[in-house]
Parts: sequence; structure tokens; C-alpha cells
Amino acid sequence: MRHIAIDARIINTSTGMYVERLLHYLEKIDEVTYYSVLVRAKDKDFWKPTGDNFHVKVAEFDNYSLSEQIGFKYFLDDLHPDLVHFCMPQQPIFYKGNHVTTFHDLSLLKTYNSDKNWIIFHFKQLVGRFVFRRVLKTSKFIIAPSKYTKNELLKFDKKLNPDKVAITPESADIFVSEVTPYNSPFKRYIMYVGQQSDYKNIRRLGEAHQKLLQKYPDLGLILVGKINASAQKNKGYFESQGYKNIHFTDFLPNPQRDWLYQNTAAYVFPSLMEGFGLPGLEAMGYGAPVVSSNATCLPEVYDDAAHYFDPLNTDDMARAIDDVLSDETLRKNLIAEGYKQIAKYSWARMAKQTYSVYIDAIRNYIRP
Repeated sequence: MRHIAIDARIINTSTGMYVERLLHYLEKIDEVTYYSVLVRAKDKDFWKPTGDNFHVKVAEFDNYSLSEQIGFKYFLDDLHPDLVHFCMPQQPIFYKGNHVTTFHDLSLLKTYNSDKNWIIFHFKQLVGRFVFRRVLKTSKFIIAPSKYTKNELLKFDKKLNPDKVAITPESADIFVSEVTPYNSPFKRYIMYVGQQSDYKNIRRLGEAHQKLLQKYPDLGLILVGKINASAQKNKGYFESQGYKNIHFTDFLPNPQRDWLYQNTAAYVFPSLMEGFGLPGLEAMGYGAPVVSSNATCLPEVYDDAAHYFDPLNTDDMARAIDDVLSDETLRKNLIAEGYKQIAKYSWARMAKQTYSVYIDAIRNYIRP
């Protein structure tokens, strides 16, 4: 019997939906292979398998740590799977077993988060460059969510064979029947969902929103997501600038988040860098018109279903949002195109494509 290990240590993080949906649909695809799903101790009950061939195992090793490099390697050696799928680049770089790796983006190397210690973060970037090149070399295949991310990997490592990189686009699940009202402080609002690291460009979004208040004095900006260190810094900045009508929700259950999607005047995605851009697709699925940055992969993923702006130009950002707020024809067209666009993506298809990568990696592996 084949044995595949999936490194799911990130399953309970912002990127964890990718892992959870992959596992959910793999259970429907493959009822024969023995799967070891490796999670942190705190997450041992986070995902419960329904298939008898899926088994959750605790792998208590911190990302980018010495224990990951040594302890996790020995853990995998003892497990002795036919294949390991590392769902993020962080992994034991001297693991010699058959493995594939998902690269969601290169944000670690290309961005800096000001809520982090400058010296530690830049040292982590330096180490990351070495680790990424090593992983690109040793992985049997690389999995990327978009053409943009694949091209970025090819630019980063000129020796990387393009045929080694498989593109498996992600998707968004829509549960309209489970939507629960949220007590919004605004009758009319624009919104953003997700992390607020510097490259997410939230401060420029706040500035663009303040410009819009001149024309729409009651317009709110709702920022959905846990108030962690980066969100707290943005909150403090907005307060110090005297910005008005900005609301931080903190963590929200999905049904309330989805109610906000359904009722927003526009979903705005101001990011400077993305590997796929999942929240915009979610917004489309709930009937929100999407106004998006024109940076990196976003035009590839959203195509004609979003109205674009230059994310470095707050005047242009405000202009694009105003276009949607003031033009009902444009708004209706974006909503209609959004439904068409999300229909092009499928988690089930992503899992099938990933499973095909597994099979190819196992068939073509020659043990050292």
C-alpha cells in the first residue's frame, strides 16, 4: 500500500484553508493510499478524517527551527513514507526522501513586516533564500497556485526546470445558507478580509477611504480579521491620524464574515503582492463587486471580474472604488462577472491535480 505523508502543520493558520480543502477532497478521490496527516499538537483535533485510510499524527516541530531541521527529519525518516507533501517551503532541508512542495508565493523574500524585529526578520529572509533554493532543487515537483507564482519561482532560480512546476489553482467555498447577520456600525461600507501585514497595503486603503468620505461622509470601512500585532499597528496609526469610520471586527466566524460580503458596497483588495488572492474570489461568490489592486497575480486570477487600480496610488484607489459606488451598471456587471469567474475554480479539481502530482512523483522516484 502506498504511504503519503502530508505536512499539515499550517492547517490552523491563514494559509490553512488550502490544506484543509486539499484533505477534504483527497478523501473523496483516494480510498486506498495510507495517508499520514502531520499536525501540531494543538491542532490534533482541528481536522477529523472521515476516511479510514487517513490518520492524523502529531509532528510538534516549529517552522524555521533547529527542531524542524533535525527532529522533523528523523521523524520523517522513521515514518518512511513513499512521498511527503510539504504544504509550505519550510521543511528539513536535508531530508532525502521523495517529496513535493507547495510554494504559495515568495512574500517572505520580497516583503518586510514592520511589526517584526528588523534584524531577526532579515536574517530569516537570508536563511529563506538558501532554504528555498535547496527545496526547489530537492523536491520532485513544485506546486504553485498561479502562473504568476510559477514565473516568480523561475526568476528566483534560473536553474529550475519549468516542467517541474505544476499549477494547481485554488478556489473558494460558498455557503449562502449559513450566513449570519453582523451588527455593522455602518449602513453602507466597503470591506477587506485577511491579514494586515505591510504588503497587504491597508494604510493606503485607509487613506483612500478618507478621501472618499468627502463625497460619501457616511461610508464605512470594515476590516475583517484577528487584531494581531500588525492589525493593532494599523489601528493605532488610523487613530493617530484622526481617521473616521474605520471598524476592526477582530476574529469573525465565517457566517458573519460572509454576511458582510453579501452586504458590502464593494470588496477592496489593495495588496501589493499575492500568490493567488483567495478573498476576492470569496467576495465574488457572495455577490460583492470586487475592486482590486492590479499587482502580481490578481489580474490573472480575477480577469474581467474586478475593477482595478494602482495600489501605490491612493487617488487611483479612491477613483476605482468611487467608480463602483457611483455607477450601478458597472456594479451589476462586476457582480455578474464575479459569479462567472468563481465558477472557473474548484477545490475538487485542485485536489485531483495535486493527487496526479503525487502519482507522478511516486512513479518517477528512484531511491538514492
